[in-house]
Order: sequence, then C-alpha cells, then structure tokens
Amino acid sequence: MVTAPAAADAVARARRLPGLAVGLHLVLADGPSALPPSRIPALVDARGQFGNHMARDGVRFFFLPHVRRQLAEEIRAQFEAFAATGLPLDHVNAHKHFHLHPTVLSLILSIGRDYGLRAVRWPAEPGSGPWLKPWLALMRHRLRRAGMLSNDHVFGIHQTGGMDEQALLDVVQRLPDGLSEVYLHPATHGELTPAMADYRHADELAALLSPRVRQAVEERCQLCHGFSDPAAA
Repeated sequence: MVTAPAAADAVARARRLPGLAVGLHLVLADGPSALPPSRIPALVDARGQFGNHMARDGVRFFFLPHVRRQLAEEIRAQFEAFAATGLPLDHVNAHKHFHLHPTVLSLILSIGRDYGLRAVRWPAEPGSGPWLKPWLALMRHRLRRAGMLSNDHVFGIHQTGGMDEQALLDVVQRLPDGLSEVYLHPATHGELTPAMADYRHADELAALLSPRVRQAVEERCQLCHGFSDPAAA
C-alpha cells in the first residue's frame, strides 16, 4: 500500500531483503489516496479517504465516465509511487480484491504495462460462492489473454483475520496442485484499522513464525520467490 502510513518503512525493509518479491497493493477502498482530494473529488472525501461502499462505487466506476477518468488517474499515481521506490514490481492486486471489478482490472492492465506489470493475483479460493464464479472465470480469461502471470488458487479469504497456526496448517495439508498464494495480515498488535477490528493479527504473525508450519511447508511445498520466479511457471 504505497499510501499507507508505514510505506516508507516497508520500502526500507524490502531494500534490505533483495530476494523478497514485492507487489503493489492498490487502494481504491477503505484507505488513503495518492492524489489530493481536489484531483479526484468523485472518489474520496475531503480528507482524501476512500469509502467502503464498494458495490455503490463499482456501479459508478462502470457507468460514469468522469469517475472512470479520476479512477485511472489515481491508479496511475499509485503505480508511479511504487515505481519511485526503485523496487522491482513483482505483481499487482487490490485492497479487498477490488481488481475483480472489470473496470478496475481494465485500468490495471492498460496502465500497468507502462510500469512493467507481469502478474496479477487471481482471487479464487476453493469453495468460493457460486455468484463469484462467472466473475472469476471472466477475470481468468482476461488475464490469460493479456499474457499475465497469475496464481491458480488463493487461500486466506474465507478465514481472513483468523489465519492462526491451525488454519495455516490446514491450508498447507490440503493444497491442490498448481501455484497457490496464501496471504495473511500479520502484526504485533490489533486494531490496525476500524475495518479490521476483529482481526487476530498477532495470531497470524505467530502462525508465520511457527516451527510446525515451517516443517509442514518444507515437507509439502515448493516455495516460489514471487510470480516472476521460474519455479512459479
């Protein structure tokens, strides 16, 4: 999240870990914008904050040309901010999987090519609701047509905020064939944002540091260092 309060610290840490694959997590809901409110008044409030009414905003993205123009400017600004870090761009996704929206995905693909975009997260977790399947299928088709790398599965949506040690072990034990992405929201304390009030960040951090999880991963998985790793192909 290039607009988040700890972005500079995250970039500094990433520079000290050259083997770490870093992606752009676009924020178009529930977070701060890169551009000032005067540039994108149809998207953010006076404080430069995106709202959390994603269904309403999704309709506006699709039907209102002036909103789409502002959306394109903001997406480009966030790509620019990532490029300014000097870090290689491994992949792109969006906060709360907003890139599943066809308009958002179109803008990501068209703008992203100017910044070396090669990979996009496909937010398809086994057991996703049937109403999502047509949207996921359309997204998969568009990513392939655009020549984008993507994962085959993702884990962490259904139990978001609660990916503790046992949940992570359960995922590792039942990973399907193909390239899977497992994501968590680890931190040393809770209440990072109002929308994450119920998230157990410390439990997720403990899960990532768990010797039991490490052993299970070593026994059952081949780790990939980002989407650009040849092992991910």
